Amino acid sequence: MKTNITNEDLKLAANTIRGLAMDGVQKANSGHPGMPMGMADVAAVLFLKYLKHCPTSPNWTDRDRFVLSGGHGSMLLYSMLHLSGYGLPVSELAAFRQWNSKTPGHPEYRHTAGVETTTGPLGQGCGNATGMAIAEKMLAERFNTPDFKPVDHYTFAMCGDGDLMEGISHEVFSLAGHLGLNKLILFYDSNKITIEGSTDLACSDNVKKRFQGYNWSVLEIDGHDYDQIDKAIRKAMREKSRPTIIVCRTHIAHGSPNKHDTAGAHGEPLGADEVKASKKNLGLPEDKDFYVPEKVKELFADRLAKMQRVASKWERNLSKYFPSNPDKADLWKKHFEDIIPENINELLPQFDPAKPIASRAAGGTVLQKIAAALPQLVGGSADLAPSNKSYIEKVPDVKGGSFAGRNFHFGIREHGMGAILNGMALHGGFHVYGATFFVFSDYCRPALRLAAIMNLPVIYIFTHDSFYVGEDGPTHEPVEHMASLRCMPNMTILRPADPTETAAAWVAALKNKTGPSALLLTRQNLPVIDRSKYPAASNVEKGAYTLLQTGQGTPNMLLIASGSEVSLAMDAANILAKDYNVRVVSMPSWELFEKQPEAYRKEVLPAECRMRLAIEAGCSFGWHKYVGDRGRTVCLDRFGASAPYKVLAENFGFTVQNVVSAAKEMAAANK
Repeated sequence: MKTNITNEDLKLAANTIRGLAMDGVQKANSGHPGMPMGMADVAAVLFLKYLKHCPTSPNWTDRDRFVLSGGHGSMLLYSMLHLSGYGLPVSELAAFRQWNSKTPGHPEYRHTAGVETTTGPLGQGCGNATGMAIAEKMLAERFNTPDFKPVDHYTFAMCGDGDLMEGISHEVFSLAGHLGLNKLILFYDSNKITIEGSTDLACSDNVKKRFQGYNWSVLEIDGHDYDQIDKAIRKAMREKSRPTIIVCRTHIAHGSPNKHDTAGAHGEPLGADEVKASKKNLGLPEDKDFYVPEKVKELFADRLAKMQRVASKWERNLSKYFPSNPDKADLWKKHFEDIIPENINELLPQFDPAKPIASRAAGGTVLQKIAAALPQLVGGSADLAPSNKSYIEKVPDVKGGSFAGRNFHFGIREHGMGAILNGMALHGGFHVYGATFFVFSDYCRPALRLAAIMNLPVIYIFTHDSFYVGEDGPTHEPVEHMASLRCMPNMTILRPADPTETAAAWVAALKNKTGPSALLLTRQNLPVIDRSKYPAASNVEKGAYTLLQTGQGTPNMLLIASGSEVSLAMDAANILAKDYNVRVVSMPSWELFEKQPEAYRKEVLPAECRMRLAIEAGCSFGWHKYVGDRGRTVCLDRFGASAPYKVLAENFGFTVQNVVSAAKEMAAANK
């Protein structure tokens, strides 16, 4: 893709980028001009000579992905999008960091065309890029033929010192090297400056040796030398067995006479006088803001025209490919449209009411059934698959040199797993899931949060969902975790009451295409509710439903429970039935329940019934919106302990006797 572009052309383009970045940050009086100015030369070479993308078709499947992991340097990306032809006008550059603009402080996926992922917390983009590169490898192995390769692109990422200090970068880049992701190319902006000053304050890593230890190819260049940049990119793109890091020795705020190589350029505007001085130093008009020379416009217009031809040729070839490969055409549709069969409920396993089973085990059984029907469903565990029951049987693993499989071994890398899953979801072509113990959702939380922000349909299997973990003790017994995830916007929690609800919860998670879902599953066995006697488990999709009622009409007592506590509530209701008209409500998902019409919510939780007892093996935080000022909770507002789980249940009050006593005390207080 090399074109006849001179180094003088590249210098003019790079200085234009610096001018746009300076002006955007200065106009907002907020932002980070230093990194965009430092990496402008690399960006100019990459975008004008190598990056395969089509701004007029921003979602082109076979485009190269570009991830700016250091999202604080967003004016670099916005400048490139403006120049490349993504329809981002100067008015938006001038509205940087302002209300309702297309140029927020950190890039936001789906908000601005050309932004591949939401990057803010450092290191997340590193994981996203790794996930994108994995997805490319997997799809290429499924669809490429000797005659046509519909999936054949690179993932380019740009990171800085902060990204490499964050622990997540170790997790994902270690796995990237292990898998041999040769089409992942990382530009490391090595300017040795952070907000507090020189990186020498806190870091003396040998990055070259670190990445060589990961099995990466390591190239070192002067990040302001166009010939070196060009040569390094070409060499990285020829690498056949390893990912490549290009260590770019750069100067933060390159071109600024007084802020060059200073921490002050990292997170604050240069200042009006320094902007003028910098423009003069760079050969840009001092009196013009957001200036783009005609020559630079021509360079990017020529590149756009070429990329349009490349994308159009790909589309033509794809239209010929499908008729010649009907099986692959059908598979392509399933992968990229993420088709969930209409008869999905008919494919679910049946569970014997006479045989209690842990919901984690039931989830594993469900997974086998749905995986057989959904070839796009892939996933893995953070070294806990035998315990999570998250392994798809009778299909291969994903491993270096072989990407036809569907099972990932993420290793003990929960945070990296989350960011990689996000990257795969962003890339498209797969519906992904990841698994670990629920208590370790803490390690995934930043990636979970970004999945929620980006509306990514990532599924999490969180097993060992309560103190019933038992002997492992408080470090492994989640208490506050349900509450903490419930307060995360756009996160859907599903805590099924029994194996049949577990199957329904999987379906609900698959149908949720606008955000992440978390399946909370038990270690201990649960009774299988006989659905010939009780309402269908498909009611899980409503978030909450009446499971049983001991009398007719409006109940005078509600027992509301989730997960393993639903059977406890049912047993207690049968005893309380002598004195009260008790309704047991299974509430696996607050989030799905809140999406139901008000009439349905009032039907399940009638306002007339104010004696409400919530029962859940987690902290009580948040339950009061359902139990009200006259209700109570049987929850766990303390950390767990190490003992057999039945002993813990007795001591923590999760017994039929204690639930009955709590209900009667509530009733007495309401007289």
